[in-house]
Amino acid sequence: MLAKEIVRVKVTGDYACFTRPDLKVERMTYPCMTPSAARGILDSILWKPEFKWYVRRILVLKPVRFDSVKRNELKSKQGNNPVEIDALDNRFKPKHRAQRNSIILKDVAYVIEASIYQEKFSSKNPPIKYLEMFKRRVHKGQCFRRPFLGTREFAAEFMEAVEADKPIPDTIPIGSMLFDIFYDNGKPRPLFFYDVSINQGVLNCEVAENEKMMEATHFQPQSDLELSALLYDFKQSEEREAVDD
Repeated sequence: MLAKEIVRVKVTGDYACFTRPDLKVERMTYPCMTPSAARGILDSILWKPEFKWYVRRILVLKPVRFDSVKRNELKSKQGNNPVEIDALDNRFKPKHRAQRNSIILKDVAYVIEASIYQEKFSSKNPPIKYLEMFKRRVHKGQCFRRPFLGTREFAAEFMEAVEADKPIPDTIPIGSMLFDIFYDNGKPRPLFFYDVSINQGVLNCEVAENEKMMEATHFQPQSDLELSALLYDFKQSEEREAVDD
C-alpha cells in the first residue's frame, strides 16, 4: 500500500558523483541524482523494516556543473582481508592504489519527494507515524548515518524544503539510467530505466521500475539475544520520542 502523503527534503553538497555503471575504469557521473541515491539518503535519515521508500520525483535546484578531479582509488574490490594502502610491489610502486580521473558534479542541490510503501496496512504502525517521525528528524538534523551524494567522500547536508525551492528550467536528456539494485531472494541485479530526461528540472521516478522495486526482498541475518535486546531498546526510545513530540 502506497501512502498518498508526500514528504519533501532538500539535499545540498559541494560535490557529487552518481557513477554511470557503463563507465567502470574512470568515474563519470550522471547529470543528476539517481533514484537509488535518493533512497539511500532517505534511509540514512529514517529506516525501518516495516516500510520502504517510494521516490516520486527529484527536483534539480541548481544548474548542472561538471568538474574533473584525480583521486587515489583501489585497484580491486575490498575482500575479507584488510588492504594495506601503503603496500609497495617489487618495483616500489603502490600495490593496491591507482590514480584515476573522475568527472563529478559541482555545487549541487536537490529536493527529494517520496512516500512510504507498506505491503500490508498496520493500524499499530500506520504510514503517518513514520512520515511524522521523518519530518521531525529532518527538522532536528538527525540521521542514522551521514548521507552522501553518490560516494562517501561527498557528504550531503539535508534540511526542510521550502516553497522557494524551485527546479531549474532546463531539459537535459540522459538516455538510460540506473534506477536501483533489485534483490530477488537476496540476489542483486541492476534495474535500469530508459529514455530518461530531466524535464524542466524534474526527474520523474514514478515509472514501472519503481513498482518493481517495491517487490525487492532481502535476506535478514539471524540476530542473537544481545543484538535483539539492543534493537528493542532502540525501538522503545524511538516510540518515546514520538510520544514526547
